[in-house]
Amino acid sequence: MDLQQLRYVVAVADTSSFTRAAERCFVTQSALSHQIAALEREIGQRLFARSSRSVRLTEVGEAFLPHARASVLAARQAVEHAAAVAGEVVGALRLGVIPTVTAVDVPATLRAYREAHPRSRVELRVGNSDALIGAIRAGDLDVALLGLREGSVPEGVGSRILVTERLVAVLPAGHLRAASVAVSLADLAAETFADFPAGTSGRAQSDTAFASAGLERDVAFEVDEVDLMLDLVAAGLAVTLLAPGVVRRSREQVVAVEVQDGPARSEHVAWEESAPRSAARAFLEVLEGRPTRR
Repeated sequence: MDLQQLRYVVAVADTSSFTRAAERCFVTQSALSHQIAALEREIGQRLFARSSRSVRLTEVGEAFLPHARASVLAARQAVEHAAAVAGEVVGALRLGVIPTVTAVDVPATLRAYREAHPRSRVELRVGNSDALIGAIRAGDLDVALLGLREGSVPEGVGSRILVTERLVAVLPAGHLRAASVAVSLADLAAETFADFPAGTSGRAQSDTAFASAGLERDVAFEVDEVDLMLDLVAAGLAVTLLAPGVVRRSREQVVAVEVQDGPARSEHVAWEESAPRSAARAFLEVLEGRPTRR
């Protein structure tokens, strides 16, 4: 039994696929399958139940997997800690990013990180804030850039606020209020809205604001992709509320109008607080002098 075999077991368990696991590990599927088969012969038990349609852990595999994960993690930490003594960062930075991040110029920040730590690679995940916070707590991410309703604090992780800004109304270019200097939530309440899915932190920003104002609205389009949301607005099908920086980046024919009593959003950087990895600490240091997106 060797460490590479354990890495292969973890990869297959994570992806439920020998093909995807081989891609993740940068080996051929036949090589990966051969190594897992050799490990199963050594153990004397099958770790995976294979069929033409699926791959799943056997009962033995379920018992074996936590120890395989722990061994792979311990080996990675040994390398990282040894490198840290020499002042190097060699582990992968696992970074989560919301699609509407505006407080940080992510490419420029990652360029600065890679220039400072060329032996560290970066694994990027795009998702909503709730999922990214959960991934940090589960140990699947090191750092995440989040967007939360003003006053909300991500629980179970370390965090700090990067910026707080009021959302703007995003209207089609030909909308009757497109030339307005500002509007109110009452002005928008009768409009058809596109917004993030119900129950997400992105949606909570607007839902809470309208509820606090005693107003109801029609969210006819629930969208988890901001580009599609802006497409719907540009097509005249809906209006929405977004951070002003998101609208500035858009090439769609939309107009941003100030909302006098609109909600505010805080962007946070969050990290695993109890024992942050060296890559996470290094990224947070780079972020202190972060390039901002204009």
